[in-house]
Amino acid sequence: MLLGGQIQGEPPQLYLIYSQGNFIQATPETPFLQIGETKYGKPILDRTIRPDTALGAAAKCALMSIDSTMKSNISVGPPIHLVSYKADSFVIRHQLRLRMGDPYLMKIRQHWEISLRQAFESMPDIDWDAPRVEAVAIEGKDPQVPHE
Repeated sequence: MLLGGQIQGEPPQLYLIYSQGNFIQATPETPFLQIGETKYGKPILDRTIRPDTALGAAAKCALMSIDSTMKSNISVGPPIHLVSYKADSFVIRHQLRLRMGDPYLMKIRQHWEISLRQAFESMPDIDWDAPRVEAVAIEGKDPQVPHE
């Protein structure tokens, strides 16, 4: 489970607690934690979230991450519960529950798919004939000899 909160006078903390009782903590190097299916949505978080990411942007990124997971894994889906807590406020001011077919969730999915397609199409094509960096010898093997 994820457990997060703040004691007055201390910074907010976030923990991932395993069923055995051991835990890991979010740090500046890893400013988020994720439970459940991680292989589909985590790359979005890894490439986007930084310690200085604004709270609203982090929430939007979390929704994009879960949407990618839902797209790739039929066993993951709404409802989605999202809570936003600003450090030192000691009040939950924003929370929402997105159900299947929610207009905002559908808008996020559509925009994300269009944006990914545009990013893909703008990537440079592979130049099959370009000179390549020579292979480096590994463990004494000759890089010029094909290996199986």
